[in-house]
Amino acid sequence: MRRHGKLEYGGQAGPQRTCVGCRVRTAKSELLRLVRVEDHVVPDLRGRLPGRGASLHPAMSCLELAERRRAFPRAFRVPGPLDVSRVRAHLDREDHDMSCRTPS
Repeated sequence: MRRHGKLEYGGQAGPQRTCVGCRVRTAKSELLRLVRVEDHVVPDLRGRLPGRGASLHPAMSCLELAERRRAFPRAFRVPGPLDVSRVRAHLDREDHDMSCRTPS
């Protein structure tokens, strides 16, 4: 039986993060890292941008939950709302790319 939070190879614990939308703790590799650039939240696809990061499942439902819960200002420790249009565009584009790959 596989233990929760362990990688299959070597029994090493992998890094875990919590999605700011649904609040489910998941492996870091399954989440999209987001960073704040001025008043915008942007996806950090390479994981190299400086600053405090927040993690989100790459699903529109988690983004909508995070917006509804006002999770981004808390995660980035800033007052006031943040613009998430770049994240929304990225998720729309990714969803479109996935639908183009599915066979009909």
